Amino acid sequence: MLFRTLRPALSLLILLTLLTGLAYPLLITAVAQVAFPVAANGSAIADKTAVTGSALIGQAFAEPGHFWGRPSATTPQPYNGLASGGSNLGPNNPALLDAIRVRAATLRAADPAQQAPIPVDLVTASASGLDPDISPAAARWQIGRVARVRQISPAALTALIEQHIVPRFWGLLGEPHVNVLALNLDLDQRFPVAGTPAPAVR
Repeated sequence: MLFRTLRPALSLLILLTLLTGLAYPLLITAVAQVAFPVAANGSAIADKTAVTGSALIGQAFAEPGHFWGRPSATTPQPYNGLASGGSNLGPNNPALLDAIRVRAATLRAADPAQQAPIPVDLVTASASGLDPDISPAAARWQIGRVARVRQISPAALTALIEQHIVPRFWGLLGEPHVNVLALNLDLDQRFPVAGTPAPAVR
């Protein structure tokens, strides 16, 4: 009697477990791999030999021969997805103002000849603290430093940046931007510098 009472419930439990716990995830995974293979695999960016990172998460570039991205708001490891969270501070918050001054001083020290105003995205972190992109203006602001270290013409770097500008989605949504990892990988391949470390997997 007890078994006859429990049998429908157990049968339904097993059926739903197979459907929602096995069949459905396998189906969605298969569809994603066919329809959106890049996104389904983490939007990975690779060079000629290996995956070097994701187009969705920034990396810490500090070498003067590389383009630098937005500051990371995660500590102690920059661009740590496990530590991502709201990084927004009010415009009158002394901590924000102090951080901006330090970041601006670092940028100025790395390229004293660059006297143009610093684009805001080079001294402020994104809301998540993981932003992998910078504005075209932020990339162009760094041309002098990178060109001097790599001993190449600014015009060559300008052309490289233009090739990496992602326009507005459908021409309407978002802002034009440049993925820093993709730009630096292309930079290393086209204009290598002896002893310049390649971007690391993060």
